[in-house]
Amino acid sequence: MSTMSGITRGMLAAAVAALVFTLAGCADMGTSGAGKVTLSGSQEVPPVTTAASGSGTIMVNVDKSVSGSVTTTGVAATAAHIHTGAPGQNGPVIIPLAKTGDGTWSVVAGAKLTDAQYDNYKAGNLYVNVHSAANKGGEIRGQLKP
Repeated sequence: MSTMSGITRGMLAAAVAALVFTLAGCADMGTSGAGKVTLSGSQEVPPVTTAASGSGTIMVNVDKSVSGSVTTTGVAATAAHIHTGAPGQNGPVIIPLAKTGDGTWSVVAGAKLTDAQYDNYKAGNLYVNVHSAANKGGEIRGQLKP
């Protein structure tokens, strides 16, 4: 068995492997979750009968910053937001979404969750809601999953 100042090659190899594993894990440390969201009328509370739908990606980083967008079809949307609320429950608006294209709604620049909102996100208690004139409380909704 060969040694290098009291360290065996096996020990050195194990240390290098541990370092590589640790660094690989650090590559994703800035992101808590980039979740696909699918919006439908059936997820509204109470459910809404509509042909409208939507989908997108909302990213929540460990620093609690939020980014992303959703795209809708079949709805003349008047507003879109991220709300606090468990599945089956309505809750308050926490982040407005801005209309950035035909049927596209994006998280406003600089959006950030509070500690309590971030805890709700991790628990699956945030959702995207798209409102219309016909359904002022929301026409399509999708729960954010961490």
